[in-house]
Amino acid sequence: MSAKPIGSILFVCLGNICRSPLAEGVFRAVLAECGLDRHVLIDSAGTGGWHAGEAPDGRSIAIAALHGVDISRQKARKVTLDDFSRFDLILGMDRSNVADLKALAPAAMRDRIHLFLELAEGRPHDVPDPYYDGPEAFASVYRMIRTASEALSIRLEARLSADSGQASSTI
Repeated sequence: MSAKPIGSILFVCLGNICRSPLAEGVFRAVLAECGLDRHVLIDSAGTGGWHAGEAPDGRSIAIAALHGVDISRQKARKVTLDDFSRFDLILGMDRSNVADLKALAPAAMRDRIHLFLELAEGRPHDVPDPYYDGPEAFASVYRMIRTASEALSIRLEARLSADSGQASSTI
């Protein structure tokens, strides 16, 4: 991650109905728990536009609600060229999303694009798409996203402390 302040994060998956809306909601909740929710703009999008305007998959809504996170009012949208200048970090849920994002992004903006789990936890692993699976797959994806969101929030909190002149490590 660059040394510039992180003020905005976009989570991206394929259709913006399962993983990325869940990541948006979970990360927003984690930041609120840390008191950082007013410092970071969070959104989600998909590399494809098939579901534009739709609510998240009901199974994502259900697993989020089970953990006290409401994502039911989110609406799916497709990544736009403006997103590459609007967001400081663009986090793909899997390697395919990252490749698609890098193919769309202007060359000067590609350094903003990262694999979510690799950036958050240092593990180059995908968040698997649970769309064709059952509730346990959604529960597993929730746990992965929650753990990675907590790790990323610690790194962001450290970065915000450093930016305000307090001792800290970098992301």
